[in-house]
Amino acid sequence: MDVRRTVEAVWRMESARLVIALTRLVRDVGLAEDLAQEAFAAALAQWPGEGVPDKPGAWLMAVAHRKAVDLIRRERVRDEKYVQLVTDPTLAGQVEAADDMLALMFIACHPVLSPESRAALTLRMIGGLGTEEIGRAFLVPSATIGQRISRAKRTLAEAHVPFAVPGTAELPKRLSAVLEVIYLIFNEGYAPTSGDRWLRQDLAEDAMRLGRVLAGLLPREPEVHGLVALMELHASRFGVRTGADGQPVLLEDQDRSRWDRTLIAHGLAELGRAVNLGRPLGPYTLQAAIAGCHARARTFAETDWEAVVALYDALAQLAPSPVVELNRAVAVLHADGAEAALRLLDAIRDDPRMARYHLYGAVRGDVLRRLGRYPEAAEELERAAGLAPTPHERRLLLHRAAAVNA
Repeated sequence: MDVRRTVEAVWRMESARLVIALTRLVRDVGLAEDLAQEAFAAALAQWPGEGVPDKPGAWLMAVAHRKAVDLIRRERVRDEKYVQLVTDPTLAGQVEAADDMLALMFIACHPVLSPESRAALTLRMIGGLGTEEIGRAFLVPSATIGQRISRAKRTLAEAHVPFAVPGTAELPKRLSAVLEVIYLIFNEGYAPTSGDRWLRQDLAEDAMRLGRVLAGLLPREPEVHGLVALMELHASRFGVRTGADGQPVLLEDQDRSRWDRTLIAHGLAELGRAVNLGRPLGPYTLQAAIAGCHARARTFAETDWEAVVALYDALAQLAPSPVVELNRAVAVLHADGAEAALRLLDAIRDDPRMARYHLYGAVRGDVLRRLGRYPEAAEELERAAGLAPTPHERRLLLHRAAAVNA
């Protein structure tokens, strides 16, 4: 038996509960995470020789508890805190309270931290990933990730961030930050911003797991269900986003019979839960509804483009941005034709964000090609290739430019 893999699997399942229990005891999420990591290291050292205990989660908790007691003794913390630690009945088992898991999510995604730090801390404390795994996911050295996590924990301590679920008045804003982090993690898996991989499925799956946990904790929040639906519907296409040669396959050319029907069913069910809560649809739910239009269509040509345009109209009102307008132009291209799409693209052409965004040139080049304006199309696609953040996107755009010139 590969004991190390067993230890890592147990850690992923138990780490969040372990950090929660320790945080309630030592009142410092950074210190709690350090103690949990020490227990993990002890398991890696002892289990290969002694065997995996019958109750590995309880073993980790007992080791972490003992280390916490030793630390408090060494640092001569107040007698009251020591007594609380020794006598707290929660040490006998695992802390299962939903509020505690929710509080840990809100701490990891607190607005006092940068988005990058929130993502790293969330993957570490809730996802159970090590610094090397997180570093590989974001193509950042593990030492940098470790430093990022260490500074984040110090920031949380210095800001006296409480281990608690935000109150009703603060919840919407704080929930938005949590959803943003989960979606950031998913997007880095779905469309990596660096490296030569078209997809990092393991990272996207970590984000989906976090989203499902959050949906279970906040079943009355439609945007949580909307985000889960959005991620699952996009993930249903993972198996066909690249061909046998490893090259990307665009949505229009994908074999829809190979889309993951289970993920589609789950995603549409989550979308239904979001809609049935009877509250105005938020940006994640609207994007999930757009993905649902694609998932329901048997072929690209059968997509209900009128519905997609209407949903993008609503999204543009709720969360206006040039990227939304760019995506809306794609929908208009298929609903109303290339001339209508080009007018929308020209309307955002001078936005400085589009000047640096390779997908703007990719879309505009395609629209110009459809209009028969081949030299302009090739020039636009070559410019987009120069802006592409990854080698595989650069190669794809240059190939398309060459095809236009042929």
